[in-house]
Amino acid sequence: MNIEQFREYCINKKGVTEGFPFDKTTLVFKVMNKMFTLASIENFTSCNLKCNPETALELREKYESVKPGFHMSKKHWNTVNVNRDMDAQELCKWIDHSYDLVVSGLTKKLKEELNNL
Repeated sequence: MNIEQFREYCINKKGVTEGFPFDKTTLVFKVMNKMFTLASIENFTSCNLKCNPETALELREKYESVKPGFHMSKKHWNTVNVNRDMDAQELCKWIDHSYDLVVSGLTKKLKEELNNL
């Protein structure tokens, strides 16, 4: 997967916006203003994905390409090195997991807004 494919997959999810809140090279995707993934546009070798704590540990054990979240909460975030031992389909599955996890934590009001988009 390249950065364009990654961006296209993320931005097409319901309620998603993109931006550069940290610097000019770190692309951040948010659903209803809550971050669910980020990656460098200059050197797309990895992305950070939110993950439930138990699954985060399981993924780190299963895949060499999955590490604790770089510059993120190690409990709730994984850094996934793309194009290694996880194919694009599997990466999309974990992007979906991250998105769904953030959506599940939204307030009732934000969930209603998202459903009405």
